[in-house]
Amino acid sequence: MSHTKQNTYFISDIHLGLPNHEKSLEREKLLVKLLNELKEYAKTIYFVGDIFDFWWEYKYVSPSGYVRFLGKIAELTDSGIEIIFFTGNHDVWMKSYLPKELGIRLFNKELKAEINGKKFFIAHGDGLGKGDKGYKLLKIAFTSKFLQWCYSRLHPNFSFWLASLWSQTRRKKEKFYDFKGEKKEILVQFAKDTLKTEHFDYFIFGHRHFPVMLNIKKSKYANIGDWLINFTFLKFDGTELKQYSYKNGDIEPHKTDINAKYILDVF
Repeated sequence: MSHTKQNTYFISDIHLGLPNHEKSLEREKLLVKLLNELKEYAKTIYFVGDIFDFWWEYKYVSPSGYVRFLGKIAELTDSGIEIIFFTGNHDVWMKSYLPKELGIRLFNKELKAEINGKKFFIAHGDGLGKGDKGYKLLKIAFTSKFLQWCYSRLHPNFSFWLASLWSQTRRKKEKFYDFKGEKKEILVQFAKDTLKTEHFDYFIFGHRHFPVMLNIKKSKYANIGDWLINFTFLKFDGTELKQYSYKNGDIEPHKTDINAKYILDVF
């Protein structure tokens, strides 16, 4: 990896807290180790959603744990590295606590950004594109201020237990993370439709957990991957976007097999 302080990195779908404290802590320590390596080269790091498997902020209460990761983020922002978080479908309820305490920037929708003269469309990806009407209705409920107010009336012990139960039950139903093909991938089609009216050099998404990079006309489409199976991230050095894996604790180029099927065995 090039020795420059101008690199931009993209990481998503870490799902800290899943499936239990012990396994989550293993991934958290590995993530902190990676961030220690990247801090020498990073200008900006984007965390593109679902960093936490569940995050809910009461007025005076926030989730316990993740102190190694949160401390590292504070260290990076204090050193001048720009840290940008996106909310995902699992941690959509992030509000003011992390920006205030850690100095991050927080986005709850897509971001159009220019990086070294290149146009980027960056989003977690949930709810974008055509189809998936069931989830879109669920997202309306998730983002309803009234329903959020109602949920906040629950005691944290119960509300966090309920959210954890829902998340793990849902996850067990998703045994395979596979690439469905360009015509069936909603976010690929969304990128193609977007290009009909506006050009972007790069589309960066999380959410799908499957790491893949595709050429779409004169643009490049990338799903970052996840930190449950693939441990992948993206690096943009100002000229080229590349995908890497940190699964074995070393930064290695990642090559995706689009015919692969992955069984989520963390349970």
